[in-house]
Amino acid sequence: MKRLSLTARLSLMFMLAVTAVLTAAGLSFNHLSQLHFKSLDQHTLVEKLQASQSILGELPSLDAFAEARPQLQALLGAHRELTAIILDSNGKVLFADPAPVNIPERFRSAVGPRDWEWQDQEHMFRGMTAQVAVTGQEQPLTVMLVLDVTHHMSFFVTLQRWFWIGLVISALVSAGLGWVVARSGLRPLRQVTALAASMSAKSLKERIPMAPIPLELQQLVSSFNAMLARLDEAFVRLSNFSADIAHELRTPVSNLMTHTEVVLSRKRNIEDYEENLYSNLDDLKRMSRMIDDMLFLAKADNGLIIPERKRIALEEVVDKLLEYYYLLADERGIELELSGSGSVQGDVLMLHRAISNLLSNALRYTPQGKAISVQIRQNNLCTVLTVENPGATIPPEHLERLFDRFYRVDPARREGSPSNAGLGLAITRSIVEAHQGRIWCTSTNGRTAFHLEFPGPESSIRCRRSKA
Repeated sequence: MKRLSLTARLSLMFMLAVTAVLTAAGLSFNHLSQLHFKSLDQHTLVEKLQASQSILGELPSLDAFAEARPQLQALLGAHRELTAIILDSNGKVLFADPAPVNIPERFRSAVGPRDWEWQDQEHMFRGMTAQVAVTGQEQPLTVMLVLDVTHHMSFFVTLQRWFWIGLVISALVSAGLGWVVARSGLRPLRQVTALAASMSAKSLKERIPMAPIPLELQQLVSSFNAMLARLDEAFVRLSNFSADIAHELRTPVSNLMTHTEVVLSRKRNIEDYEENLYSNLDDLKRMSRMIDDMLFLAKADNGLIIPERKRIALEEVVDKLLEYYYLLADERGIELELSGSGSVQGDVLMLHRAISNLLSNALRYTPQGKAISVQIRQNNLCTVLTVENPGATIPPEHLERLFDRFYRVDPARREGSPSNAGLGLAITRSIVEAHQGRIWCTSTNGRTAFHLEFPGPESSIRCRRSKA
């Protein structure tokens, strides 16, 4: 089933709102009008009844009723729609003006003043029955005043008919006006939609201006502009990533081609061929390692890296790595220090790889004769591992981008070594995030530190990163 457009839905809601308001107003007016006319009729009946009671109450006896007839006729006959009937105790009609009305028997008797309504075919009557005591008469007289209110009912029937006709017309008109208003009000949204439809990879830097946008749509436009900024950044990073891949792969491929062409340029002995194959093998290993790293990052981007959940003592992992890096550090007179302890729930091979990347970076940039320290701290919520080394201070604007793929602080393009293709920190961040942790770097006063923060072994809640 096709859904209604936003314009149609707003028009429909506007029509329903107007119809509901008019219906409530019309029904209220009709009810109040009926109460008003009923109150007027009751006031007329009460007034005539009190005057009749006063005239009859002054009679010395029932025999003098004829003397009161002219007064009764003057009082009751002046109202054209009013019928007055006076009965004695036996039900005999003593007075009827203008003519007796066939009133149902249930309305003919009353202990006190009694209001009633009665419909006879197309006529509607509203009346009042009361008893009046006469001097010298044991039984009181019965006075019935009947008011023909047919014209009132006809008025309300006509009013209701025209009300429903007017309501239908108002609903249709309000629907049309609602469509016009909704169409006009949604014009900025259509402009935003048209601009969004015109966006392409070449126009991601464009932004929707906020000045002409209504207040209700500013949040939407602001979110859309923010999305464009994220897309632009992602597109630039993807473009740079593609360029970096081509740049990094160009060197080993070029080396392979050059070595092979040189070897094939003339006949050589078996030692030359072996040397060329070993050289090619180094480049192939470098390419294979780079491809494996890129595949790992691609899996991490799609949430396919699911680490094991085992309790791991970080100091044991770091201690084994320090034994491995000790020979490399000893050649340059660099000391390796470990302090603290802590455990996490994770994958030992992944954590081994992440920490190894940090130690390898630290060894690469630590001056000779200095020391690299690894500190492990643990509290109730989280475990933090810090790898700190002396060296050149990294400018603050580069700290957040250190974990981008192929990113180097040095703006000059440099081919990486076989062990450094610029993917190590990106892989480390992916591993840490797969363990529900986070990583950040600080660099001040000639000392650079990488901090790895993991949820504690008994906690599944990310702990808040403390500001240095």
